[in-house]
Amino acid sequence: MRTVKPDSRSVTTTALGRLAVPAGILAAVAGAFAYVGAVDPNEPGHYPACPLLRHTGLYCPGCGGLRSAHAFVHGDLRTALHDNAPAVVAYLGFAVMWTVWVVRAARGRPVRLDPTSVQLWTLGALLLVFTVVRNLPFGGWLHP
Repeated sequence: MRTVKPDSRSVTTTALGRLAVPAGILAAVAGAFAYVGAVDPNEPGHYPACPLLRHTGLYCPGCGGLRSAHAFVHGDLRTALHDNAPAVVAYLGFAVMWTVWVVRAARGRPVRLDPTSVQLWTLGALLLVFTVVRNLPFGGWLHP
């Protein structure tokens, strides 16, 4: 019986292959943030208006997300939180999840993101409360 040693190049290629998708995702997200950082959403005409806001006058949970991203890219965390606090939490959550993904992929371990129904309902309820409060008269401080 003959034993075969793994070729060091194939091990390296496999590790690089496992990191290709996370690298592609990072490139796409970095490109999107670079674009939003360069093209100011506070200037009219660059981005489409939110259809819910346009037709009903109500702010959706995503309203202010582009302004928040623009402020975040420019290091203005206070304005980013004011424009859309859940979006800032999502940016930071993405960074943490992406880092875990890369570390696990580099080690050859699978990544499992399996939220429970309680976690998903809690997230949905928090976004609903945020949306309702920002549209009430006393929630004006949450307007983007």
